[in-house]
Amino acid sequence: MKAKYINPFTDFGFKKIFGEEASKPMLIDFLTSLLPESNIVDLTFKDKEKLGQSEEDRRAIYDIYCEDSKGEKIIVELQKANGATFRQNYFKDRTIYYSTFPIQEQADKGNWNYQLKSVYCVGILDFQFEEEKLGVGEVIHTVQLKDQNNQLFYDKLKFVYLEMPHFTKQEHELETRLDKSLYFIKHLEDFQNIPEIFKDEIFEKAFQQAEIAKFSEDERHDYEQSLKIYRDLKNVIDTAFDEGIIKVAKLMKLNNEPIEKIIKYTGLTKEQIDRF
Repeated sequence: MKAKYINPFTDFGFKKIFGEEASKPMLIDFLTSLLPESNIVDLTFKDKEKLGQSEEDRRAIYDIYCEDSKGEKIIVELQKANGATFRQNYFKDRTIYYSTFPIQEQADKGNWNYQLKSVYCVGILDFQFEEEKLGVGEVIHTVQLKDQNNQLFYDKLKFVYLEMPHFTKQEHELETRLDKSLYFIKHLEDFQNIPEIFKDEIFEKAFQQAEIAKFSEDERHDYEQSLKIYRDLKNVIDTAFDEGIIKVAKLMKLNNEPIEKIIKYTGLTKEQIDRF
């Protein structure tokens, strides 16, 4: 069945849903549920091209850069397929690096007392962190500066990473506004109609923004190109993963590991393993 709504994990789809003036209510609603302490009333999209110090920085900068009515800075990025391209290499290093740009831009010329506004960095990840220490199966990872006693050292810099593969709640399990937003992001492309749980002004407007039939010819072309890039990238990652699993299974079988253990570690069936 042909998709009615866009895939939000494409660059075009993500910006269509969250990065345009018409989609600002959805962005505010999402960020408010994710960052309740920020008390966002309104947002202004800022020129992210001014953030980077080099041309490479400006090409790789966050997808959305905005400022709330209190002057607090929020940068949001959608990340796909960890390690697949330059943009995904050293992802955490990059988020730290780019968080320094909205900090530095706050410096006033002349006599300045160094008082800073808060900076929030949000990463929506279409992959899983490899480090188990971040919490196996957890969707939300919140990172802030703490001292040796695990006490918060600085409360004006916050990183929030969302591991979307770990969000597995079904429609009847959604409890919070954030649950609904994450469910919307993860399953938007699969919907043919607006589910009852999304029957409110903000989500209905987001569905209108995401409906492919309402795009102009240029928008439809741009989306198709973005979707092709996303699918090609996903196929590369899936193929590499499958090949890696097969290599592991073959090696374990060569080392006479029990078939039950091979099944457990690779997820392959006994019939598949017997073919090697």
